[in-house]
Amino acid sequence: MYVQPADAPKRKPVTVPGLRAMKKRGEKIVVLTCYDASFAAHIEAGGVDVALVGDSVGMVVQGHSSTLPVTLDQMVYHTSLVARGLAATLLIADLPFMQFRDPATALAAAGRLMAEGGAAMVKLEGGSDWICEVIAALAAHDIPVCAHLGLTPQSVHKMGGYRMQGKGGDAAAHLRDRARAVVAAGAELLVLESIPAALAAEITRDLPIPTIGIGAGAECDGQVLVCYDMLGITPGHRPKFSKDFLAGRGSVRDAILAYADDVRAARFPGSEQIAG
Repeated sequence: MYVQPADAPKRKPVTVPGLRAMKKRGEKIVVLTCYDASFAAHIEAGGVDVALVGDSVGMVVQGHSSTLPVTLDQMVYHTSLVARGLAATLLIADLPFMQFRDPATALAAAGRLMAEGGAAMVKLEGGSDWICEVIAALAAHDIPVCAHLGLTPQSVHKMGGYRMQGKGGDAAAHLRDRARAVVAAGAELLVLESIPAALAAEITRDLPIPTIGIGAGAECDGQVLVCYDMLGITPGHRPKFSKDFLAGRGSVRDAILAYADDVRAARFPGSEQIAG
């Protein structure tokens, strides 16, 4: 169980309704991925609002070339580890590939991530009509849902690689439509990944729920990075939209504090991280 450091400020727990209140107040939401209890304790001490146990664990921890091999058992395991390192930070967990193919499967998987893993919200990729049916089923059972549009890594083969989405009139219109659809279905939060900054800003203004950007410009209601990208320790090519916050700083905690400060002050992402 998490033990708060003596010098850490006291924090009220971040809640799902609290995220919407932050959007209304114009307060930026700080999100980082996390996969274990030790790093979760650093996130907690750094004042991060949301910890996301992403299926990115398959790439940055397990060494796979995509997120597709990650299993539900592995997600439950990593979510439970992170939960033990948190006190006030809200915990979100990804539903892995094929674990939300229908409402019954999604309900069973989400139930495990919350009951066994300790998640407060689950995230799933895509916004097609059948996914909206899944979101509606989860919401009807009081399971908070974070939707994910734009570049959806579980669809990497259909997309032909990790490419920016929503470029061009028809593609942008489709994303705007799908964003409204996931909200109507009951999503409480929306990740926008690798879409043009102007489109992300438009969607953010249009929706009543908070948006969290990753490679989607500075005008989303919050930002998320993979923790290893934020520390500059991801093997191989680091995404252009990320930044090494450990460079020039003496500790992981200082890097997290710098990231959180830059997100809240709207200094991150800067012009060098924004495309299109």
